[in-house]
Amino acid sequence: MTRLEIPRPSISSIPICVTIAGSDSGGGAGIQADLKTFSALGCYGASIVTAITAQNTKAVTAVHDIPADVVTAQIEAVFSDLSVYTVKIGMLSVPETINAVAAGLAGFAQPIVLDPVMVAKSGDRLLSMEAISTLREKLLPRATLLTPNLPEAACLLECDVAQDVDEAVEQGRALLALGAGAVLMKGGHSEASECVDLLIRDGLPPFRLTAPRIATRNTHGTGCTLSSAIAAGLAKGLSLEDAFTAAHAYLQGAIRAAGQLNVGSGNGPVHHFHAMWNLGVEP
Repeated sequence: MTRLEIPRPSISSIPICVTIAGSDSGGGAGIQADLKTFSALGCYGASIVTAITAQNTKAVTAVHDIPADVVTAQIEAVFSDLSVYTVKIGMLSVPETINAVAAGLAGFAQPIVLDPVMVAKSGDRLLSMEAISTLREKLLPRATLLTPNLPEAACLLECDVAQDVDEAVEQGRALLALGAGAVLMKGGHSEASECVDLLIRDGLPPFRLTAPRIATRNTHGTGCTLSSAIAAGLAKGLSLEDAFTAAHAYLQGAIRAAGQLNVGSGNGPVHHFHAMWNLGVEP
């Protein structure tokens, strides 16, 4: 399938963001987290479902990949009717799906945020090893922004996980060399008391945002939420740096308020609507 370039919609219309990702039946990550984030940040969300997971806060117990022709049909249906401002890409677990998404987005000229989802918060692998090279070849060069955590960056580069900020910057620049427009190295998987996120761009020094590590089990969907929040910021016309800054602040608030939800007995979700819902409970 070949896509024609889509003109940018009128500024008077609500920004439309599309998530291309897997479904989390527990509601904390995947397309569910993406759509909640878009809504919380004032954007209209549409979705292309690439996989269905049987998942809760404790584990992923089953994954069913949507056939590639159905993924293609969803893309054709959405993009032939909606004026899409930004695309966020999440879980693509098999090469056939990755190829279908790459073909479906050919000619799409608006920002693409690629979150290379490979492993669930529970530790369950969501991306097959044979799909990694396809993702690296077909979609990484199309990304306006690539948002790997430290293990995902190491997996894409086939190297050891970065142990400090200098190594993270080095790996971010290596991912730039593979074709990404910019790389956000997420530091949430480090063991330091402070989380350091690094925005790496060609020809510019790293842009660094830090946050104290919050003692909570409710961190399910943090990566999906951050990348979707950045996509929402870009859809509303923010620069990449400003979209990252706003998304970082939004996620920190969602993590701090996550205890209000009390969802599940494992890694609970963040509170996407923390600025809107008054649950009458202190974090």
